[in-house]
Amino acid sequence: MGLIVEPEYIALYKSGELERRARALEARLRSCDICPRECGVNRLKNEKGFCHSGSLPTVAAVCAHHGEEPAISGDRGSGTIFFGNCNLRCAYCQNHQISQNHRAQSKNQIDHQALASHMLYLQDELGCHNINFVSPSHFVPQLVKAVLAAVPMGLHIPLVYNTSSYDSIETLKALDGVVGVYLADLRYASNRWGRRFSRVPEYVARARDAIKEMYRQVGNLVVDENGIARRGLIVRHLILPNGLAGSRESLAWLAAQVSPAVTVSIMAQYYPAHRAPQIPLLARKITSPEYEEVLDILDELGMENGWVQEMDASDTYQPDFAREGPPFEPALHRRK
Repeated sequence: MGLIVEPEYIALYKSGELERRARALEARLRSCDICPRECGVNRLKNEKGFCHSGSLPTVAAVCAHHGEEPAISGDRGSGTIFFGNCNLRCAYCQNHQISQNHRAQSKNQIDHQALASHMLYLQDELGCHNINFVSPSHFVPQLVKAVLAAVPMGLHIPLVYNTSSYDSIETLKALDGVVGVYLADLRYASNRWGRRFSRVPEYVARARDAIKEMYRQVGNLVVDENGIARRGLIVRHLILPNGLAGSRESLAWLAAQVSPAVTVSIMAQYYPAHRAPQIPLLARKITSPEYEEVLDILDELGMENGWVQEMDASDTYQPDFAREGPPFEPALHRRK
C-alpha cells in the first residue's frame, strides 16, 4: 500500500460528509448513546451520565508527546490532546488525576473552536506529526465538530484515536475516514476483571468488536519514508500483575480474529497507581517472568510487528498532570 499524502477527512470535508456526520453525532447527545454505556442523558442540556461530561469537551492537557510508540511520536512528537473524564473507572489508572476527578476537570471545558485552535497549534507551532486524541470515546461528537472547524483553518495531519476500546460500533463507523490511526487498548480477556477493576460491563466483547471495526477501517499500519504512521491499527496490551490482563487469550484472539500481522505494542509500564496499592492483586509491578512470558507468547503466535517496552518503563512513565509542561516522560520502547 502506497503512502497516503492527504488524510481522508479533507475529502470528507470537501464533499460535505464531515459536516453531516458532525451534525448526526451531536444530535445523539440529546439522549446520549455515544459510548456503550448508553446513559440516555441529554448532554446538550448538560445532563451528566457515567462520564460526568456535558456538551462541551473537557481538555486537561495539550502537548507534544514524545513517549508514544516510535511511529506515533517520531522525532517531533505526537500532538496530544488529553481529554478529561472517562467512560471507565480503572482502579490503577495512571491518568487518574484527569480521568477520575470530574469536579476538578470542570474548569477545563472549552468549545469546539478552541479545540480546533489547539489542533492547529500542535500542527503549526509545535510541528507535531499527528493529532493524538487520548480517551476520546465520550467526546466523539465534539471531536468531529472541532475537526470540521479545523480543516478550513489548515489542518492536514493524521488523526490518532487513542482509546480504551470501550467504544460504540455506531460511533466508530462515524469516524471511518476521519481517523487515520487507531491506537487501541486490549485490556482484559475476562469480564470479571473488567467489572472489578474498571467498573465496565462486557469489556471483552465490546473491545474485541471495536478493534475489529477499527481494523476494517484502516487495516495494518502504514508508515511514511520516515517511519511515521499515516494509517492503520496499533493494538496496545498492558501487562498486569498476576495474569489479570489474560495476555495469552487476548493475543491469541488478536492473531486469529484480526491478523497475526497486526501491529502490537506490549506495555510493561504498569505500576500501582491510584487505588491499586490497596488492592492486593494489583499492588505490585510486574515481574521479569511475567514480562518474559508475554514475549514468548508473541513468538509462539508469530506476531512480529510492533514494539515492546523495556522492563523498567514503569520507572520513567509516571505522569503528573499538575506539573508544568508535558505530563509524561518518554517511555522506553524497543522494536520487536
